Amino acid sequence: MRKIGVILLSGGLDSTTVAAYALKEGYELTALTFQYGQKHSREVESARKVAEVIGIKWEIVDFSFYKRLAWYSALTSSADFQVPRRRDREDMTSDIPITYVPLRNTFFITMAAAFLESEVLSLIETGRMSPVDVETSIFIGVNTIDYSGYPDCRPEYYEEMSKVLFQGSKLGAQYGKPMNILTPIIHMTKAEIVKLACELDAPLEYTWSCYEGEDVPCGKCDSCILRARGFAEAGYDDPLLLRLEKDGKIAESKQMP
Repeated sequence: MRKIGVILLSGGLDSTTVAAYALKEGYELTALTFQYGQKHSREVESARKVAEVIGIKWEIVDFSFYKRLAWYSALTSSADFQVPRRRDREDMTSDIPITYVPLRNTFFITMAAAFLESEVLSLIETGRMSPVDVETSIFIGVNTIDYSGYPDCRPEYYEEMSKVLFQGSKLGAQYGKPMNILTPIIHMTKAEIVKLACELDAPLEYTWSCYEGEDVPCGKCDSCILRARGFAEAGYDDPLLLRLEKDGKIAESKQMP
């Protein structure tokens, strides 16, 4: 059984952990990183470095036009909307914040599925591989416990998307082959994700979670707060902050959250 996988790699803690997990599970893995018009490219560089360190193929795809469609977000229209800062857990789960990008994960999964289906159809129809001898999966590092209330981070969403991919693809319609959407950390807390990443020896020192694109994390946005809480509750120092301290970017890592 050949296991062909695609990982949506943002360069953050969650997707990097899932990439390391997929490799351990024996997948022939390609990382896809999307330039969708987000407010900074810092995370793209992190994704490139992570893919290099763990030794997987990396493709960056430029969909910068997407910001013109999904403009109602602080991540695509930073001049018009401010990233929320210093929110507590209750605030984060009370509504869907302005950092939500309209239908971003739906768009991303569709693009990943197109790439994956092309790869697998080539194996079946050109390489003459039997459909029963290949397993196809899209990995995404979403999480429904410690998250900012995004509707496309919920298990029921991925259940329905899996059905859509089966019904709308040649792999499904002709070969009866599903493209699985695998979300291995979806029910984990950030602390549990940190522990798993450390067990998998994921290169967390190169990850980037902050909504800002400066030299150091802002420490105030939802993503920074959740990441810091995860490392604190897991009992680990954040390898990114230790690397930044070593590089002279921050004077003392404990000053960061």
